[in-house]
Amino acid sequence: MGFVKKSTALKTRRIKQPFRKRLFTFRNNSPYLIMLLPAVVTVFLFSYLPIYGVLIAFQDFMPGDRIFADTTIWVGFRNFERFFTDVQFWPLMKNTFLLCIYGFIIGFPLPIIVALSLNAVRGKRAGKVLQTIYTAPHFISLVVLVGMLRLFFGRYGLVNNAMAGLGAERISFFLENPAFRPLYILSSNWQDFGWSAVIYIAALSNVDPQLHEAAMIDGASRLQRIFHVDIPAIMPMISVMLIMSIGGLMGVGYEKALLMQTDGNLGVSELIATYVYKKGLTGVPDQAYATAIGLFNSVINVILLIIANTTSKRFSENSLW
Repeated sequence: MGFVKKSTALKTRRIKQPFRKRLFTFRNNSPYLIMLLPAVVTVFLFSYLPIYGVLIAFQDFMPGDRIFADTTIWVGFRNFERFFTDVQFWPLMKNTFLLCIYGFIIGFPLPIIVALSLNAVRGKRAGKVLQTIYTAPHFISLVVLVGMLRLFFGRYGLVNNAMAGLGAERISFFLENPAFRPLYILSSNWQDFGWSAVIYIAALSNVDPQLHEAAMIDGASRLQRIFHVDIPAIMPMISVMLIMSIGGLMGVGYEKALLMQTDGNLGVSELIATYVYKKGLTGVPDQAYATAIGLFNSVINVILLIIANTTSKRFSENSLW
């Protein structure tokens, strides 16, 4: 009996010890957790709490109706079937996918190249000045950015005036289908590549200088050190950012596309996001239909995220979960 009591007491100690450690860790990190609390509350209120609203996608919902009521009409997957059979379905999928994939191909490696280039700059002051110049466009609002595009590429903008001065014909870039994607993608990358490079610059700052010194002693050039020291050091960060980028591949917003949209480029500028906005908030709102389309788009992003994470976990040690 004494042996049983003794073993039970030992088990109790073993159970209590991890709890004490966790409590001690919580007390030590309490200032940081308190600072994090407003962000957690904000995300919960504006991102998680409204999730129940996706039930509208399975209802015959009209503005003013209650989501849970005795008069609620549940229609199942009728709104999804309506979207799949819509003549706009394949054009919307094509426009959204092409815009996102082209933007991803150009936009994902660009911040990595910029971060490696800035890290290779010998003068610290010059590197900081360049980083500030690259980051500044991120703080330009979308309305101002599209206004700048119209000033440069409008029919009577700077580019057309220069072309007219050289004897060439003016081109209405905002009315031409082929011009929409280059203008959208290049302006987006110009605005965000410096800001996106910050996380890679932070990762590069943690690279052990002794690795570079050892490589220099072995006669490695700066380019060789980038490929054999810097890139392997930030590869886990690159993998995580790649997974997250693929997971949000179809999550292009409606704001910029809507601002750049004209009757002339509607064939390529009408995206899932702009279609959801028009169906849900303009004209006669069909919020159930718009919610179903948005939910379908989110499901695609989740599937892409799972595929990217599973692939990364299988071929490397880096993954989100």
